[in-house]
Amino acid sequence: MAITLIENFRAVFYTPFYAAFALGAYKAEGVDVQMKASSDAAQTIQTLLAGTAEVSWGGPLRLMLAREKNPVQEPIAFCEVVGRDPFFLMGRAPNPRFDLSHLLNKTLGVTTEVPTPWMCLQHDLRLAGIEPSRIKLAPQRTMAENAAALQAGEVDVIQVFQPFAKELEQTGGAHVWYAAATRGPTAYTTLNTTRAYADKSPQTLLAMCRAMYRTQKWIATHDGKALADAVAPYFPALAVSTLAACCEDYLKLELWNRTPLMFREGLKWLNDAGLASGLMRKRFEYDDIADMRFARQAIEEGPPPL
Repeated sequence: MAITLIENFRAVFYTPFYAAFALGAYKAEGVDVQMKASSDAAQTIQTLLAGTAEVSWGGPLRLMLAREKNPVQEPIAFCEVVGRDPFFLMGRAPNPRFDLSHLLNKTLGVTTEVPTPWMCLQHDLRLAGIEPSRIKLAPQRTMAENAAALQAGEVDVIQVFQPFAKELEQTGGAHVWYAAATRGPTAYTTLNTTRAYADKSPQTLLAMCRAMYRTQKWIATHDGKALADAVAPYFPALAVSTLAACCEDYLKLELWNRTPLMFREGLKWLNDAGLASGLMRKRFEYDDIADMRFARQAIEEGPPPL
């Protein structure tokens, strides 16, 4: 029986998920996984809980918010893939000595398509002793609109992920001030399912963890160009050279996990950020959100790279 895996949305920082398909990882582990695009990233977890798919990928923030809203439902993360924050702060001029206080008296265009990037940046600010309300925010725009606004001089700093950051760098229109991945582990993207499905189909989830672990091993021994060549069909509108540069940057930032095991400190940091922002009210324990038995077994079994 084919397993439906819901794609949250198309993004370069999700590259390992596409690499698993491109490299034939699921097939190598004897599991038929079919990717299906989500109609609305904000509803991916609800679609999973409705039973229209067995597995999805997306942020643990969504899991925690769903659990907080309805504790009876039990969406869980069983394999972590993106263990750091993929967003960047970009300014028009180089700023090699950047610190967060430089955002004071600047107009900042934050990411509005999803809540996690700005929520995390607000927590960075609080930890640096800066109240987020002191930051002047630009009107809400998409990342593409913010990139244009930066070049037009309408904002001073923007928050974007790849490929926006790399495209701005390549044209000389902006420079990276801050890579959020440098803060350390932040639980960002996981393979998710329900507790009921995990109990019903443990071998399927183990096979998916093994497939992702083999993909992670492959990624760890290849450069951005090789990775871009593998996943280029998933980004037909993006030049392969730009995609390769994006992947190389993310590799250097250690954005992607080396194993499928979720970092405890990364989940706690994300929960702390959600609580501090007021977006959530509940403190979650690691095992409330993460069921890592299949990830641990995959690591213990040590399947070869692809």
